[in-house]
Amino acid sequence: MAAPGFWDNAERAQEQVTELSRLKAFLNPLTELITGAEDLEVLLEFAEADDTGESQSEIEQTLSRLSKTLEMVEFQAMLGAPEDRLNAYVTIQAGEGGTDAADFAEMLLRMYMRWSENHDFGMEMLERTDGEEAGIRHATLLVKGDFAFGYLKGESGNHRLVRMSPFNSAGKRQTAFAAVDVTPEIDDNFDIEIDWDKDVKEDTMRAGGAGGQHVNKTESAVRLTHLATGVVVRCQNERSQHQNRAAARKMLTAKLYQMEVEKRESETAARRGEKSKIGFGGETIRNYVLQPEQFVKDTRSELKTSNPLTVLDGDLDEFIQAYLKWALGQESDAK
Repeated sequence: MAAPGFWDNAERAQEQVTELSRLKAFLNPLTELITGAEDLEVLLEFAEADDTGESQSEIEQTLSRLSKTLEMVEFQAMLGAPEDRLNAYVTIQAGEGGTDAADFAEMLLRMYMRWSENHDFGMEMLERTDGEEAGIRHATLLVKGDFAFGYLKGESGNHRLVRMSPFNSAGKRQTAFAAVDVTPEIDDNFDIEIDWDKDVKEDTMRAGGAGGQHVNKTESAVRLTHLATGVVVRCQNERSQHQNRAAARKMLTAKLYQMEVEKRESETAARRGEKSKIGFGGETIRNYVLQPEQFVKDTRSELKTSNPLTVLDGDLDEFIQAYLKWALGQESDAK
C-alpha cells in the first residue's frame, strides 16, 4: 500500500484495502491470544511470590478478557467457507396461511432489517410485492457487510408462526408459514457459466410499490427464469431496466451457485446415509409461537427462548450462533 502508484487504480486499491481489513480482523484476535498466553505465564510467576493478591486479580481480569477473544476466534472459525465473507441476498416468500402468511413474511423481513441495522450492515431492497390485504407475498433484501452470508446462511428454510390471528373475526389461533432463502452475492472469484440467451427467460414489467410515478410508467422491473431449474429472480429497485437486469443476473448467478453447493452437500450426506441439508422450502427450521404460550424454538439446534417479540425485533444473534455451533458439530460427527 505504501508503493508508488498504489492508488492509480482506485477500484483495485480499494479491494486490497478491504482485503487487508478482513485479514486483520482474523489475525489481530489470534495475536492477542498468543500475547495474552505469554502474559499469563509471567503473571503466574509473579503470583507465586505475591502475598497481596494483586497478581491473582490481574490474572482473573486477563483470563476474562482472553476468554471473550477466544470465543470470537472460535466463532470466526465457524465461518470458514469462501462464500461466508460475502454479502447476502435474503429472499422471503409467504407460504400457507393466506393473509396471516403474508403478514408473517413482512414480520420476517422487518426482523432481518432490524438485525442488519443492529450490526451496522448496509441494506438494499431489490424487490417487494405486497399482499392483497396486508404484508408481502415476496421480497428480496441485499444485506451488505463482512460475513453477512456466513451469519445469515442458517436462516434458509421454512419458518412457522402460531398466534391468534388479527385477520380472523372469530379470533381463532392461526398457523402461517413463510420460506426464507439466503444466498451469497458472489464476485468474480466464483465461476458460474450461464448462457443468458439460451438458458434464461427474461420478462419485463412495470415496477410496483414506492418510487413515485416513474415506476408505474415504464417497464423497468425485470424477472429472470432459469429454464433448467425453474429458479426465478426479480429486481425492480433500480430506475432503469438495464440496471435491474444487471442486478437480477447477479442474483440468479448467486442462487445457481448456492444450488450447486447444496447439491454437493446433499450428495455427500447421501453417501453417508444421512439426511440432506434443510434448505429453502424444506422442513420447518424455526417456530415462533405467540399464543397461548410465548416462545421461539429452532428445530435444529433445539435452542428455545421465551421472548418471541424480541427475536422478531431483530435479536437473532443467539440463534445464529447456536445454528453455527450445531452445523459445526454435524460436520465433526460426519468426519
